[in-house]
Amino acid sequence: MLVSTLKFGYNNDMNSETKPQFQIGEHVVYPLQGVGVIKDIRERVVRNEPVMYYVIYIDMSDMTVSIPVQKVSESGVRAIVSNGDAMKALESISSKYEPVSVDWKARYQMNVDLIKEGSIFSIAKVVQGLYHRSKVKELPVQERKLYDNALSLLIDECSYSLGKDKKEIEKTIFSHLEK
Repeated sequence: MLVSTLKFGYNNDMNSETKPQFQIGEHVVYPLQGVGVIKDIRERVVRNEPVMYYVIYIDMSDMTVSIPVQKVSESGVRAIVSNGDAMKALESISSKYEPVSVDWKARYQMNVDLIKEGSIFSIAKVVQGLYHRSKVKELPVQERKLYDNALSLLIDECSYSLGKDKKEIEKTIFSHLEK
């Protein structure tokens, strides 16, 4: 049973780990999924104990997820980066590209691990690496999907951070990749 915390308020004896760090309406990044908005903060009773949950709607995948407030750090959910960090991430894809392992399985796993980190800089690194790799040789299907996902994640977060249209951000990314 879900009980809205807006209706009943927060339990005052909660420790700082269970107090929400995000507010309803705030945009957050959920690694591998993209930018989402906190739609609600609810309490569920789990094993006879009240547990606070964020209810996050992720537009990119048209999905709603519930994440326990106390597990938000380990799930990788984080605030959207600052304008400065978004610009640095975009500029980082202009840097000299260093080719990585030719073994596609090792390269694929390395890139999945980078995306799971959730950092905008690691996502930018995956976009840069797979973009340049695709210019040399066609990417295997799994790597192509990974590239498309990483590109969407980068566009999505930069768009929110910089307050610009996604098409404009996409053009910026490709102009930086071609430098």
